[in-house]
Order: sequence, then C-alpha cells, then structure tokens
Amino acid sequence: MFRSDGAFSGFAVDDLEAARSFYADTLGLRVETLENGFLTLHLTSGGSVLVYGKEQHDPAGFTILNFPVDDVAAAVDDLASRGVEMLRYDGVDHNERGIVRGMGPDIAWFTDPAGNVLAVLEG
Repeated sequence: MFRSDGAFSGFAVDDLEAARSFYADTLGLRVETLENGFLTLHLTSGGSVLVYGKEQHDPAGFTILNFPVDDVAAAVDDLASRGVEMLRYDGVDHNERGIVRGMGPDIAWFTDPAGNVLAVLEG
C-alpha cells in the first residue's frame, strides 16, 4: 500500500526563515529550502524532517525531535553559548543548567523559534 523506506516526519512553524536560521545557524544542521518554501532538515542518520509553515501555528507541547549527544552537559553549554535557553518543567528536578538526571537518559529540553520542543539526551 505504501513504502516505509522513504518515510519522514514533519512539523509546522510560524516563520520559515526564523526556523531555517535556527536549525542551520544555531544548531548546525544541513537545511535545504524547497521550491515551495518548505524546509528539509537533513540528519546525519540519513533521515530527513520536513518543516512547513502554518498560519496560527500552535507549538507542539511535546518533544518533536531528540538529538542524541555523548555529553549532555557539554551540549547544553554549547547551546547556551549560542543563546538557546533550556526549558524547566514544574515538578521535574532540573540542575542549574536545566538538565534532568536519573529519570531515564540525562536530558535537557529547549524550543525552536516557533515554540516546538526539542531535546538533547545523553546516550
């Protein structure tokens, strides 16, 4: 019925240029702008993610993209040096950097310019 070998995920943003700048310049991903203005985020795992514009965008209230890292503290420090702030959730024990430890993989959450939740996690 359908092919899963070329499947990809996607998510919406309210400002494609702000998203392109954030994902390319701040996070260092390879970002391709498509003819229709949509973006493709190319991941080193070989996959890709479609980013499309949506008027009256409601940010995802859950993590839409996880970035595995060898050292979550170093990744958080690097993100902070680029102006990215870590999220802190009520009722969750974060350290001074915004990292949660001991509830699974060490993890820290942040948002893209559209408010979508992303994470770096150790492992």
